[in-house]
Amino acid sequence: TKFNITLDHRSRIFQNLNGAVDEVVLKFERAKVRARNVAYDTLPVIIHGNGPTKLQLNYLGNYVPTAWTFENGCGICDDDLLFFNDVPDEEMPLVYVAVFIEHATPFMEEFLDRLATLNYPMTRIRLFIHNNVVYHERHIQKFWDRHRDLFPDALLVGPEENLQENKARTMAVEACKKDPECDYYFSIDSDVALTNPDTLRILIEENKSVIAPMLSKHGKLWSNFWGALSPEGFYSRSEDYIEIVQGKRIGLWNVPYITQAYLIKGSVLRSKLSQVSLYVDEEMDPDMVFCRSIRDQGVFMFVSNRDEFGRLVASSNFNTSRLHPDMWQIFDNPVDWKEKYIHENYSKIFEDEKSFVEQPCPDVYWFPAFSDKMCDHLVETMEHHGEWSGGTHKDERLAGGYENVPTVDTHMNQIAFEKEWLKFLKEYIVPVTEKLYPGYYPKAQAIMNFVVRYRPDEQPALRPHHDSSTFTINIALNRKGIDYEGGGCRFLRYDCKVESPRKGWSFMHPGRLTHYHEGLPTTKGTRYIMVSFVDP
Repeated sequence: TKFNITLDHRSRIFQNLNGAVDEVVLKFERAKVRARNVAYDTLPVIIHGNGPTKLQLNYLGNYVPTAWTFENGCGICDDDLLFFNDVPDEEMPLVYVAVFIEHATPFMEEFLDRLATLNYPMTRIRLFIHNNVVYHERHIQKFWDRHRDLFPDALLVGPEENLQENKARTMAVEACKKDPECDYYFSIDSDVALTNPDTLRILIEENKSVIAPMLSKHGKLWSNFWGALSPEGFYSRSEDYIEIVQGKRIGLWNVPYITQAYLIKGSVLRSKLSQVSLYVDEEMDPDMVFCRSIRDQGVFMFVSNRDEFGRLVASSNFNTSRLHPDMWQIFDNPVDWKEKYIHENYSKIFEDEKSFVEQPCPDVYWFPAFSDKMCDHLVETMEHHGEWSGGTHKDERLAGGYENVPTVDTHMNQIAFEKEWLKFLKEYIVPVTEKLYPGYYPKAQAIMNFVVRYRPDEQPALRPHHDSSTFTINIALNRKGIDYEGGGCRFLRYDCKVESPRKGWSFMHPGRLTHYHEGLPTTKGTRYIMVSFVDP
């Protein structure tokens, strides 16, 4: 009583998190955030976290008092930034870029090509690639043949070296540790689609010891960071995780776990982390070892969602036994599939119909659908499959065993692509149909989906016929004047011919009654078309 000292047992001033983590929550006030003790409904002003509660203290530090608020967003994101606007290329930081291909991954060609299009001086990059997958050796070789001049000091470690992932990651990071000139170490896994070419610059400018670009699987909450850990050190969902992944809270976030793509300062590797084994522990996966090692040294890991950096690619259903397995990725990786296989002008159909949809004959529309790559991959897959029909009326692939107007063709279900093809119809053909034939709402059902092959010495043409469809799409898969001569289609009722199909462009026309049509003779070479009888 002499000094009028009172024990702060209600946490009016001090809050110790140890043993009380569940009692402390964030209280968002106007342009300010406080820590609130829910047991006593008090607002302590000093928060202490030790031992196992440090991660919770970091979480609170992402907000309190003005680090992030609903009114102003991130209040500390622009502190301590580095700027390189006026720095000449030869003086930019030296970055060791380490690429890890540890399992078969779709869209590998595109992944590797993005390395060569980073908006960063290539003379200031030292490239390391660890490829543990025999299937991807062809992609590495192709990349190397095209871009070896960009990366003269590159180190490539292939599957023949039999180097374990944790050893490969150690090998790459040690190279930066040992080189006093190495300013940054950037690690990236093959399932990262890094579509922002400025990623390296952005992360360096953030000026953090360890920072990751926020990446997630398209349309999913699966990302490359965890907002919290369980007591056992595994994933636990933080209160703000979903809003960060969905971009509803934008900022720089101090988190306990990052993976798949991250940047580390070389100076930190050579100081706080110099004596630490960052990846090797027989009991744990390399990513878990890495994050635990960083946390144990008291180094903060940040994830940034201030920019769009790209996405994660799903690889669990990737079947490398197929000739072009990326074709089957329309369900698992729809964005990557679209970028690779849909015509670059497809979306312009909906913005500028007059320029990108033509009507060569009455009610026959012509529009861009497939990329060149899709055309080539589809033709190569059909030829590789090698089971073309004989072009006779007898056809055991059909329910009745009889084809009225036979062609030399291969059906989509013969290459196990029917499900993917119907998805393509639903996602890309239905919207065009609804735009061009207003009032008709397609079901996108189709039983007859097939690639036709026309040759002068096999089947050069097709007699006049109707299609068993409400409407038909017919996509040219190769080039007139280069791959074949002749060909085309004539609509008899209108005496209207389309004789110069464009590769990747699709015709769309009614199947019955009005659009009686024939396939004109192919006089030289081989012509391929993809045909689908929609809504029979």
